[in-house]
Amino acid sequence: MAYKYKNLNIEKLSVIGAGQIGPDICLHFAKVFWKNNVEFVIVDISEEALANAKAKIEKKISRGAESGAFKPEMAETMLKNITYTSDYDAIKGSGIVMEAATEDGKIKDIIFKQVEALTDDSCLFLSNSSHMQPEVIFRNMENKKRCLVTHYFFPAERNPIVEVVPGKDTDTQITEDLMGFYEAIGKVPIEVGSSYGYAIDPIFEGLCELAILCLEKGYGTVKEIDKMAQKTLRQGVGPFTALNLTGGNPITNHGLEEMRDTHIDWFRSPKTLQEATENGTMWDTAKRGEQVDVDPEKAEVLRKQFLGGYFALCCYIIDLGITNVNDLDMATEIALVISAPFTLMNKVGIDESHSLVKEWCEEHNEFPFPKSLDQAKADGGWKVSRVITKKKDNIAVLTIRRPKVLNALNLGVLTELKEEIVAAENDASVDGIVITGFGTKAFVSGADINMLAALKTPEEGYDNSHTFQGLINTIEECKKPTVCALNGFAFGGGNELAITCTARLAKKGLPVVACQPEVNLGFIPGAGGTQRLPRLVGVDIAAEILRTARPVSGKEAAEIGLVDKEVEGDLVEEAVTFAKQLVKGEVQPRDFMKSGNGEDIMPKEINIGHLSKKIDEIMNKAIYDGIKLPLNEALELESKLFGECILTEDMRIGLDNFLENGPRAKADFKHS
Repeated sequence: MAYKYKNLNIEKLSVIGAGQIGPDICLHFAKVFWKNNVEFVIVDISEEALANAKAKIEKKISRGAESGAFKPEMAETMLKNITYTSDYDAIKGSGIVMEAATEDGKIKDIIFKQVEALTDDSCLFLSNSSHMQPEVIFRNMENKKRCLVTHYFFPAERNPIVEVVPGKDTDTQITEDLMGFYEAIGKVPIEVGSSYGYAIDPIFEGLCELAILCLEKGYGTVKEIDKMAQKTLRQGVGPFTALNLTGGNPITNHGLEEMRDTHIDWFRSPKTLQEATENGTMWDTAKRGEQVDVDPEKAEVLRKQFLGGYFALCCYIIDLGITNVNDLDMATEIALVISAPFTLMNKVGIDESHSLVKEWCEEHNEFPFPKSLDQAKADGGWKVSRVITKKKDNIAVLTIRRPKVLNALNLGVLTELKEEIVAAENDASVDGIVITGFGTKAFVSGADINMLAALKTPEEGYDNSHTFQGLINTIEECKKPTVCALNGFAFGGGNELAITCTARLAKKGLPVVACQPEVNLGFIPGAGGTQRLPRLVGVDIAAEILRTARPVSGKEAAEIGLVDKEVEGDLVEEAVTFAKQLVKGEVQPRDFMKSGNGEDIMPKEINIGHLSKKIDEIMNKAIYDGIKLPLNEALELESKLFGECILTEDMRIGLDNFLENGPRAKADFKHS
């Protein structure tokens, strides 16, 4: 059985290179495709490297099985499906060949000439180079249309970012398909123009260079510089620690020297890095738990160095024109575990950020002041959006993309969504709108819990609910049809957003497509859920879902009318088609009651288990008093009742329990 994605049909996937990253790439593929019985081959000329790769993969699979991450059948299948060999003939029949060998153009050229001779015209040729341009790597390939760089980040099986770098001869449809393929298998791809080091490595290696220059200038010790870089930029680890963990001295030394020729003169390998590379020495970083104190005056110097340098490096990449602000802001944060650069500049203040970079560039005079930062200052800040808009056949497709938090909503995201909806509504070339989420797991995982936990008074609760409602109401008020493409589960505010759309389509077979989990946390929905859900699926069904917080499967959602249909094929394409049918009147949206029915309906007996009786009382008021009112008045009632929840002891108990113990732990409600 093969894995199929659009024009990609994968029965066998080969990885060439059994060094540090190749086995991890193979492990990720094996994990994703274990049910498809895809055959995997790791090829290397070194038997020792193959043995090490086998031991490494087996150890990681064993750990996964012990922790319960891999069920026994999954672990056994993954182990069985991987072959380790020095025989290049084993790659015959591969749908994808991924090269992960050393950063040497001659070696890569030899590898790909062998590979092309052993595979057919349907094979995709990928290189996990960290620096080299595709035009260099694939210069002697016959079929350059099927050649791309796909740059993974450490650790490759867990770090979701992949830079997809097509060459000048790469087929654009293949690039588009590969971007969708990576999203479908759980990665977060960004397309990057061909440039040495691509978009992210010049930032990482530039920060490493900066740290070493600070050391050479006497601005601090290795430990002090590492700590201040980590603290200032909110890095997972400082640059020196990162070099130690990844064994990155040699490749950073080489990369910086190459970037001096391919980029600007500022990039260069400092003498201290050259010596460390030559001697094979590690950096004297702090041990686990070791306290590092930095003198305030020294700390301020280092803070300015790292803010100025980081901002300058990221703006330089934008000036190159190989990526965009939205992609680089997201990908840098995730790939390098560091503050999102353009968001951080806005937070620091665009004038202050501009001054920091100007001062830094005056000291580092080989680094040109970035033109894009001048423009950002003139614009009053960077425009960073988590809603990505594309147009397909006169339909605007809006994708909520916050993969780090499973597309969770906050006021910023909803404001961006409102802006995009208004823009699409006012665009004469747009007939309808599709709203979806990035990835395959979640459409929207809910609202930002920290934002809700910060609410202290009923007035703040009312205002929060009212603001959320106002932003989401933009969807309902839109004069063009809106279709929600549920690519994964919609929790809380995600479902409230979805049920505001004209129609909903869901990927077929989702075990959970919707849930209103608010009562688990000690409050009621505040973005329209208590009012729109009963009007869409009926009071009794909605009340049971709202009061118990139980999840709804895709199958049940279709049966009760929560979604219009389940989709087996490409979800977004189907949603675009459905939007066109709505425009033409070929399909009709479900009936939705906007005016109240005026009837008194009594709550049914429902077993709410451990959940708060006090919150259930407020929920019943929202549902059963609200259904009698016109929708606009009912939404006002919901906001007031959401504010009432702030006064309860149980809302604080529920939120504290969630933040401290996670979503699976039951809160000990006091029913007050």
